[in-house]
Amino acid sequence: VQLQASGGGLVQPGGSLRLSCAASRDIYQFDAAAWYRQVPGKQRELVASITTDGSTDYLDSVKGRFTISRNTAKTTVYLQMNGLKPEDTAVYYCNGDMEIAGIRIGMNYWGQGTLVTVSS
Repeated sequence: VQLQASGGGLVQPGGSLRLSCAASRDIYQFDAAAWYRQVPGKQRELVASITTDGSTDYLDSVKGRFTISRNTAKTTVYLQMNGLKPEDTAVYYCNGDMEIAGIRIGMNYWGQGTLVTVSS
């Protein structure tokens, strides 16, 4: 299973971006999923997560600004980022526990990362 993250880019402070993460084949579905971010020289940190039943959790600094979601088919996970700040600048990685037709096939798959730069 390969995960492909996309949607990063350069945005001004206060702007918005939506990151997407899709699996390499449509048969792969996200069970639980998460977005992490990493800045050079710092540890990767958990930004947002979504569980099997759709419960979500967020890093305190992004609460009220970021929203994690899945599409109905559970083949794509999104991170909607609003009110972006310079301190949100990082490489964002998606992570997923994957299933096929409701059967878990593996855990902790990582996407390749997408760079988000917030700057004026």
